[in-house]
Amino acid sequence: MANKVDAKVVLLGKEYSGKTCLVERYLHDRFNKDIPYQNTIGAAFGAKREVIDDKSLTLGIWDTAGSERYEAMSRIYYRGAMAAIICYDLTDSSSFDKVKFWVNELRTHEKNCAIFLCGTKLDITKQDKRKRQVDYHSTTDYADEIHAKVFETSSLTGENVGEMFYDVAKTCLEKPVAKAPKEISSLKLVEPKPKKRCPCS
Repeated sequence: MANKVDAKVVLLGKEYSGKTCLVERYLHDRFNKDIPYQNTIGAAFGAKREVIDDKSLTLGIWDTAGSERYEAMSRIYYRGAMAAIICYDLTDSSSFDKVKFWVNELRTHEKNCAIFLCGTKLDITKQDKRKRQVDYHSTTDYADEIHAKVFETSSLTGENVGEMFYDVAKTCLEKPVAKAPKEISSLKLVEPKPKKRCPCS
């Protein structure tokens, strides 16, 4: 019988950095064109099961608000997180500046939390290289310093989204098993669906 582990994962980052679209693509394999123009209030929750080798892992994912007025509240959501995905917009250099703030927060309050840096809106930079404002090599250099992993993703096309969350799940499985957060066990689980081509791609 497969071993089952629950892991809390939190998404952090500047507002409009693409966090909600990223979760929507991962959980439901879809892209809602209205989401990029909406602001998350507080936090939203979703869960999905990943199977790696003989182990089944339920990722409980908290999508936090990026607005500065909710920053203090975010500590509630990343408390006890096994992994954090810090999002930044590849077309907005100021969003990467905010990454360092969240890294410092996690290193101060959740030292054992694995960190993933996620550049979003990769499709835009592929369509027009002039729109890229965050250098990939600078990002990976910084990631090496803080012992983090880097993924560049597109929620529109789905590129690298599944791969990143799979890596998150694998990393969580390699950590010591912790008691599942209460909020995970009481909420609905989204079962993985067969991959299909997004009509927006």
